[in-house]
Amino acid sequence: MTINRSNRSFLVHLQRFPLLLDLIRRVWRFTRPKYTAGSVAVIFNDAGEVLLVEHIFHAFTPWGLPGGYVDRREDPDHALIRELREELELDAEALRVIAVERIYGNHLDFAYLCAARGVVGKLSFELNAYRWTNLAELPELTDFQQRAIFDAAAWVQQFVK
Repeated sequence: MTINRSNRSFLVHLQRFPLLLDLIRRVWRFTRPKYTAGSVAVIFNDAGEVLLVEHIFHAFTPWGLPGGYVDRREDPDHALIRELREELELDAEALRVIAVERIYGNHLDFAYLCAARGVVGKLSFELNAYRWTNLAELPELTDFQQRAIFDAAAWVQQFVK
């Protein structure tokens, strides 16, 4: 894109008014699409089983990967580590992004391969139960979570051999 001289001159003069520029930026951001985001963890134990939790607030697919919503100005991996501590009293490390997908409307989900640093503790009020599940015996999961589990398992297999 080429900017002619009169436009460039205007923009250079505009830089002298940082408060006006900030106002323009805020108005522009208000017109941009807004997204909610969530992060889930794919955690395997030494037997190759994946950690699943039974969510109280997920009526149609109660079993799924642990995780939760990303707060405003929070990085998805930091949100995930926070959620694991809050919901499972589990310390973990996010190793790599496995999948990112727009799930419905304006909601983005991030799936991370994680390594547990300890054991599951007391569950939060948001969870009924947890279990380690063999990949051949997975319950009904969302398509995104099922793909994330198998993609993570395939990635881990590359480096285990």
